Amino acid sequence: MRWCWQRQGAIDLTGRVCGPEAFIAQAQSASEGVSDNRLMPAPTLKLLAIETSTDTLSVALGSGAPGQPMWQHTGPGAAQASLTLLPVIQSLLAEAGWTLQELDALVFARGPGSFTGLRTACAVVQGLAYGARGPQRPDGLQVLPVDTLQALARESLSLQAEAGGPAPRRIAALLDARMGELYVAAYCLSDAGLVEQSPPRLCAPGDVADWWRNAWPADAAHDARTDLLAGNVFVGHGAEFSEVPGQRQQAFPTARALLQLAPAALAEGKAVPAHLALPLYVRDKVAQTSAEREQLRREQLARLAAPAPVAPLDV
Repeated sequence: MRWCWQRQGAIDLTGRVCGPEAFIAQAQSASEGVSDNRLMPAPTLKLLAIETSTDTLSVALGSGAPGQPMWQHTGPGAAQASLTLLPVIQSLLAEAGWTLQELDALVFARGPGSFTGLRTACAVVQGLAYGARGPQRPDGLQVLPVDTLQALARESLSLQAEAGGPAPRRIAALLDARMGELYVAAYCLSDAGLVEQSPPRLCAPGDVADWWRNAWPADAAHDARTDLLAGNVFVGHGAEFSEVPGQRQQAFPTARALLQLAPAALAEGKAVPAHLALPLYVRDKVAQTSAEREQLRREQLARLAAPAPVAPLDV
C-alpha cells in the first residue's frame, strides 16, 4: 500500500500544490480532455477508450492531452453495448478521420462492474487489437487496462473542477455493485498524481465508514472539506454512510477519464498485449438465489420498520 503525504495548499489536477484559482482555472480544459495527473507531452497520441462497466456506454477518441480534440459518445450500455459498441466506434473513427490501424493503443475499463459489460469490452478490445495486425504490428495494437474505479475518481476531478469546487485531496470512488453491495476504492492526490490508496473491493453500504477510516494511517492529517465521495450510490445507499464527512459528487466512470489517465499509464509501461485484456471482477458471484433475495428483502423491511430511538426526557 502506498501512502500519500499531505502539505499545505490545494493540490491541482497534476498533483502540484496550488491555490484555489489555479485549480479552478483547469475547469476550462477539463471538458476538452485534461491529461492524467502529470503533465505529459502526448498531443500526437491517437487513442480509443471504451467504458462499459455500468448501464451507460461511453466511448471516446483523442490523445488524452489538454486542449486537444476529443470525439465522444454516450448512450445506453449493459446488454445494448454488445449491439452498439462496434457501430459507435466506426462512427467516431469516421468523424475523426482516423483508421483503426493509425491508433496507438486501445484503452478500456477492466472493472469492477457489470459482468456483461466487462466481457463485452474485453472481447471487442481483443478483436480490434488483433484486427489491426500488419507488417509493422505483427501482434496488433497495444491494450491499456484501467481500473473502473480509478476512471470514476478521475472523472470526479474533472466534474469538481468544472463546478469550480475545491481540489479534493482524498477520493472515495463508490460504484453500485447491486445485490446490496458497493465497489469501493480510495485514492489520494500527491506529487505522484492520482495514487491508489486502497484497491477495489466489495463493501456493504453500512461498512463504508469503517472502510474509509481504515484506508488511511491513523495519524494522517486531513480536512473533510477536501475529502470527496464520488459515485452513483447516494440515492439508494447514501443514508447508510451519511456520517462519513466530505463532499458528495454524483459521478460515473467515463471514456473521457480513461483518455485522461492513458498518457501517464502508457509512459509507465502499463500496456499489455491483446490476449491479456482481461476483466477485473472482484466479485465471483453474478446473482443472488431466490432465498438470498428474499432474505435481503426481509432485512430491508425490518430496518425500515424499526422504531427510531427516542431521547430520554429531562426530569
